[in-house]
Amino acid sequence: MATTSRAEKKAAVDAAAWVFNVVTSVGVIIVNKALMATYGFSFATTLTGLHFLTTTLMTSILKMVGYVQPSHLPFPELLKFVLFANFSVVGMNISLMWNSVGFYQIAKLSMIPVSCLFEVVFDKVRYSRGTKLSICVVLLGVGVCTVTDVSVNTKGFVAAFVAVWSTSMQQYYVHFLQRKYSLSSFNLLGHTAPAQAGSLLLLGPFLDYLLTNNRVDQFAYNSGSLMFIFMSCTIAVGTNLSQFICIGRFTAVSFQVLGHMKTILVLIMGFFFFGREGLNVQVVLGMVIAVCGMIWYGNASSKPGGKERLNYSLPTNKTENQ
Repeated sequence: MATTSRAEKKAAVDAAAWVFNVVTSVGVIIVNKALMATYGFSFATTLTGLHFLTTTLMTSILKMVGYVQPSHLPFPELLKFVLFANFSVVGMNISLMWNSVGFYQIAKLSMIPVSCLFEVVFDKVRYSRGTKLSICVVLLGVGVCTVTDVSVNTKGFVAAFVAVWSTSMQQYYVHFLQRKYSLSSFNLLGHTAPAQAGSLLLLGPFLDYLLTNNRVDQFAYNSGSLMFIFMSCTIAVGTNLSQFICIGRFTAVSFQVLGHMKTILVLIMGFFFFGREGLNVQVVLGMVIAVCGMIWYGNASSKPGGKERLNYSLPTNKTENQ
């Protein structure tokens, strides 16, 4: 009875974490889209820096009130994480600018096999045939939904390559650091958010100027744009936290596979809020295929042997000290 109760409680917390991540991620995308489409605020890297600045403020307040306990993360580990994370942000922005939308979406889909490769190589994870096939079905469905025109050039390919590998490594590293140093999501975010905020706010204005030929300090701010920026930063706190919670509780691969539900919801929300992006038979068919693949993945990966680590245990910080 106790075991069943614990399993039900874990399932409820897992579901809540996923819902929290989906709601906040879709929310911040819709708000950012409105901010850029309505007010012309196209400074994506600087806005990401503001997101992490707001997250830093939140974690600092939680530390002050004693909700987040002191923890330690070695500086070399923090530096590596920030490099991966910042290359991810910058690479994605440049990839979207230099590539067609179709190739950009293909690059995003390729993060799943790259994340699988990291788990196989570093964590000695083995996937069952059903799990592998379900991932392929998800990739097919999301591809049908989102991939239209596909054109590629050398510099766009390099930007996409950097973005895919750095994003996959950053997400793998979230899970790795939480396990190795016994860090909660709040602890890890408290270590990484200030470093990301500082580096992106320093780099962001220069990068945004190169990408848009506009300066963020010369933008015509008004009450409407400031309200949307505030909303974006507030929701992004939940997005950043829920990402760390989900990857910490699951893995980067599961986060990527099930996370494509956000892509489907963004398409649906775009139809309602921005009518020019209508749904058609191809998009609906892709959605159905993707959702079926996600359900299959959840079922296949949870079965014995669906996804298992082969006699491998990661040394913790406590073990290293001993």
